[in-house]
Amino acid sequence: MAQLPDLIKDLALILVVAGTVTLIFKKLRQPLVLGYLVAGFLVSPHMPYTMHVMDESAIRTWADIGVMFLLFSLGLDFSFKKILKMGMSPIIAAMSIIFSMSLLGVGVGHAFHWSRMDSLFLGGMLAMSSTTIIYKAFDEMGLRPQRFAGLVMSVLILEDILAIVMMIMLSSLANGQNPDGEQMLASVLRIGFFLILWFVVGLFIVPSLLRNTRKLMTDETMVIVSIGLCCLMAWISTTVGFSSAFGSFIMGSILAETIEADKIIRLVEPVKNLFGAIFFVSVGMLVDPKIIVEHALPIIILVATVLLGQGIFGSAGFMLSGQPLKTAMRCGFSMAQIGEFAFIIASLGLSLGVISDFLYPVVVAVSVITTFLTPYMIRFAEPCYNSLERHLPKRWIRRLDHLGSAQVTTPQEQSNWKKLLRKIIVSTLIYTILCTAVTTLMLTFFLPFIRSILPHWWANAVCGVATLAVLAPLMRSLIMKHNHGQEFKVLWIENRLNRLPLIFTILVRIVIVAALLFYICNLLTHFASAVVITLALVIIVIMILSRKLKHRAIRLERMFVKNLQSRDIEAQVHGRRRPLYEGRLLDRSIHISDFEVPPDSAWAGKRLNQLRLSNRFGVHVSSILRGRQRMNIPYGETILFPDDRLQAIGNDEQLHQFGKALKEELVPEDEHIEEREMKLQKLILTDRCPFVGKTLKESGIRSRFNCMVVGIEEGQANLTMINPLHVFKKGDIIWVVGEKASLLQLAQAN
Repeated sequence: MAQLPDLIKDLALILVVAGTVTLIFKKLRQPLVLGYLVAGFLVSPHMPYTMHVMDESAIRTWADIGVMFLLFSLGLDFSFKKILKMGMSPIIAAMSIIFSMSLLGVGVGHAFHWSRMDSLFLGGMLAMSSTTIIYKAFDEMGLRPQRFAGLVMSVLILEDILAIVMMIMLSSLANGQNPDGEQMLASVLRIGFFLILWFVVGLFIVPSLLRNTRKLMTDETMVIVSIGLCCLMAWISTTVGFSSAFGSFIMGSILAETIEADKIIRLVEPVKNLFGAIFFVSVGMLVDPKIIVEHALPIIILVATVLLGQGIFGSAGFMLSGQPLKTAMRCGFSMAQIGEFAFIIASLGLSLGVISDFLYPVVVAVSVITTFLTPYMIRFAEPCYNSLERHLPKRWIRRLDHLGSAQVTTPQEQSNWKKLLRKIIVSTLIYTILCTAVTTLMLTFFLPFIRSILPHWWANAVCGVATLAVLAPLMRSLIMKHNHGQEFKVLWIENRLNRLPLIFTILVRIVIVAALLFYICNLLTHFASAVVITLALVIIVIMILSRKLKHRAIRLERMFVKNLQSRDIEAQVHGRRRPLYEGRLLDRSIHISDFEVPPDSAWAGKRLNQLRLSNRFGVHVSSILRGRQRMNIPYGETILFPDDRLQAIGNDEQLHQFGKALKEELVPEDEHIEEREMKLQKLILTDRCPFVGKTLKESGIRSRFNCMVVGIEEGQANLTMINPLHVFKKGDIIWVVGEKASLLQLAQAN
């Protein structure tokens, strides 16, 4: 008999231990991800008292497949249309949080004197909150229908997308010996080129393929085709130099735009769960207790960094996106943990051989601790806000709370945003290209020329000053352009919610200028990073405050405008201001949330007017999604079915009570369900049978004994369907179906 391969033995060990541990964690109401990590630690070579995995390299391969399917599923949940519908708020919050937490992580790494790559990868890991853990926490705490939870989930989706870009950027940094600005820019352009190419080509081919083969697609073939497309794109991605995970995500996002997306998500879910479990178990296998003990202090400091960083910078990011202080704090405190993407980024660093071995188990330990603390951080947000409210000046609290006083924009306001953003994007692109061209010309031609005349450092100084003198008016225009335009003023005055996003548009342009200055200064001076950044920021401030530069910039701009169609541009600048507070909602906290009718819900089979949802909870059901059907504005006579998805409108408290009742009002579990199995039995009527001489209806077989006559034997090959007017006679052979107890009572009566 052939010996069983080590891989099968390892899989048996992993799945049995993981299944046992996750059942315990489910009982304790802890995230399953933690159970997988603990299971991985139990089957790792670092645990001497238990069986451990023998072929770790094979498990690592399966874990890589798990990452592919995790990101494939993430892509299926992602839709470019959803991102466009979110507006600017989640984008601003996500970018602010990632930027702040990344810098914080890099700073902590430098403080511990870790290597440059360790610090960079640590920054990437700390910037990524866990979508899975937060979603589970909201679900278990009954907070998912609340508005702040929707804001958090929107930001998490964007964070996951930006994490893909971050992984590619970190890969580029790891592969380059000393990557400079040109290499980074080339990497970004390369990412954008392939992303657009694959997405456009994929949207031409994949939906057409699925549409033309829809009648042939069974569940089995759909799984095979979907996974095949995922693996194909992963192979293409690795061929052109990206990761397989990136390709899997792209294919998932392409399939997310098809009609079959929901079906594919349902069919691929078990595959993702299997390989995802193997991935998280493999993460737990890397936890070495010795390393954790040796690095106990960094772990504690990193935990504090995540909790305080997300609590402060996370809240600030949501405030910058236009949320009031209380909502921003609830959102920021909810994101105080790291999860699956931190493991994926750490795996990337290990596979590239650019991070130290100790960093992985340290990050896993931080993730485990912050995950346990997640529910407590969510609950702590409101008391923390109440404490701030008591100690901060009332004027500050009112201003911060009024940031979210108008959450609905009118069509005219949206039009102003579109016009302003279009102008800012165009001008930023033009001035960035001009600044890049001037920088390239000065460093390519002027710098070698001046070096041939002056000593090296003097030449660098002259070139730097000359370059900055030429760039100064262009950079000032890049930062200040459209900041005093009509749309900017209207949006600033009419709605306080607009002010922080408007400031954010200025900050983004300042960051672009700072990046250009950093590149020039770093190339010419080779000073420490802190000195260069400080110098760049000082120069930016001087440029903004310089009235002489302002006049030079205005002269250049006027010359440019004169050469282009000045009439059209002037017509865009002038406009009418609409009345303040036009079209605002009285109750600004109401919003739409999604709910799913449980399979055993007591509401299933009832009409909406029977449930009296408006009277009981104050909510209104705006839509019912059933399979591929969508019923908007349902009538009171509409009947609910199990697994219906309801879209309800109300405020946080109303939707919370509605969701709670939907989960709790269930059909009671039948404790004797096994005894209620239906059986088919033959019954020969005797002369003392009470049914003899009666019709089927008069016999009471259905009403008294809860049984059903399915046919009568008349000497034919098949049973004869019984006529309801048939009169039973002695010797009739009838076939009856019913529960075991009911059939026994029927036989005793015969």
